[in-house]
Amino acid sequence: MSQSVTVIGLGPMGQAMAAAYLDHGYEVTVWNRTPSRADALVARGATLAATPEEALRTNTLVILSLIDYESMYTAFEGAEQAVAGRVLVNLSSDVPQKARAAARWVAELGGTHLTGGVLSPPPGIGSPDVSTFYSGPREAYDKHRADLEVITGRTDYRGEDPGLAALMYQLNMVIFWPAMLAYWQAVALAGAHGITASQIAPYAADNYAGMRQFIDFYAPRIDAGNHTGDVDRLSMGVASMEHVVHTNADAGVNIAFPQAVLDTFRRGAEAGHGADSFSSLVELLRKPA
Repeated sequence: MSQSVTVIGLGPMGQAMAAAYLDHGYEVTVWNRTPSRADALVARGATLAATPEEALRTNTLVILSLIDYESMYTAFEGAEQAVAGRVLVNLSSDVPQKARAAARWVAELGGTHLTGGVLSPPPGIGSPDVSTFYSGPREAYDKHRADLEVITGRTDYRGEDPGLAALMYQLNMVIFWPAMLAYWQAVALAGAHGITASQIAPYAADNYAGMRQFIDFYAPRIDAGNHTGDVDRLSMGVASMEHVVHTNADAGVNIAFPQAVLDTFRRGAEAGHGADSFSSLVELLRKPA
């Protein structure tokens, strides 16, 4: 292990990461555009760097927790020479193309770029049950794997392409955000009938847990191009979503989200897939709107 690390970016995620390293006895250097965000970490023993250049030069291993990749370029403006010899583990959220461009930029400056995608909110940082995707130079990943496992106990290396970890992270966000919005929609509908979020929470959790059986069932059929309507039909989904939209509308609840789902179902049916499984929507979604 390095036993020393720099963390740049002290939003909730960056603070949780720096705290996890302190918990494991690391010498931690931090930098943030708003220095006061480091106060609690400094009180615990972290060192606040005065500049990004100082933060970079202090340690070989540098963890970036910024809002996006553009923030990295902004933060390092004028400090580019300090990137040489550093391993930048970029855990900022962004798109695969920008991760690849950042890796080239860092390499041109003499550094090494590892892309990361953390599958946890800040309270989960440091847990052995949380996972992070990584991609980039295998040698750098292997050398610092134990250091990276301080942040999340499980690391999932996806390959040399720096865009792969960003892609895998975005795939998870494609699922996460709409899934949580669906719960918020249910909360709004329940509230219109005097039912609280806490009261429906156990049922929502069971619903999400049960999704595993659907994913396991449909994945091999989709990979085989099998959308046979032997188990379900898209026309059934259209009817069901119409009921969902009307139930929300009758309660005076905003219908924009369920209406968007219904519109997608209807487009699939209009494309001739009404008698097919609703997994046939995958073929519709593979094409630009």
